[in-house]
Amino acid sequence: DRKSTRLNSSHANISYAVFCLKKKKKIPLEREKSSSEAREAARICATKNLTTSNPQKYGCQIIVRVNPWHVLRINKMISCAGADRLQTGMRGAFGKPTGVVARVDIEQVLISVRCKDQFKVAPQEALRRAKYKFPGRQKVMVSQNWGFTKFPRDQYYELRSSGKIVPDGAHCKLISQHGAADKPHAH
Repeated sequence: DRKSTRLNSSHANISYAVFCLKKKKKIPLEREKSSSEAREAARICATKNLTTSNPQKYGCQIIVRVNPWHVLRINKMISCAGADRLQTGMRGAFGKPTGVVARVDIEQVLISVRCKDQFKVAPQEALRRAKYKFPGRQKVMVSQNWGFTKFPRDQYYELRSSGKIVPDGAHCKLISQHGAADKPHAH
């Protein structure tokens, strides 16, 4: 379940927003854990920056792509005089849950924003400010794909003009060439 925030484009289909920014891990050999608090702080920072920089809003959609599933635990220890008599040390040291984090791989997409081409400067600035909420080093990169789809822009134009793409909300489905000839289906 990805966290999605739509700003003034709640009914926008795939043809509405064509620009996609991806915040990627850039530094090699750096895997880390990003907390759910950092994820939410980055989302709020990006949303606030986009809505306060222009009162008309930009018609953007933000998707936070990382999900915190990994549970962090802590084995609380007593640190006072006579503590050795009250606790058993590392026996049964499974710990109590303290929070959840997302395991982030190298060059994994953390946040994506899609908007129209004419508004591409504001989301870049919003993601630049949001990247400071995550631990480690990130880089804001511009995707060559059409919106949130997996198709590059030129390939998307070709597929759409030939009728091989079916719009499906913010994404699209490619019509398969296999199956019954009288009934093309999307997969």
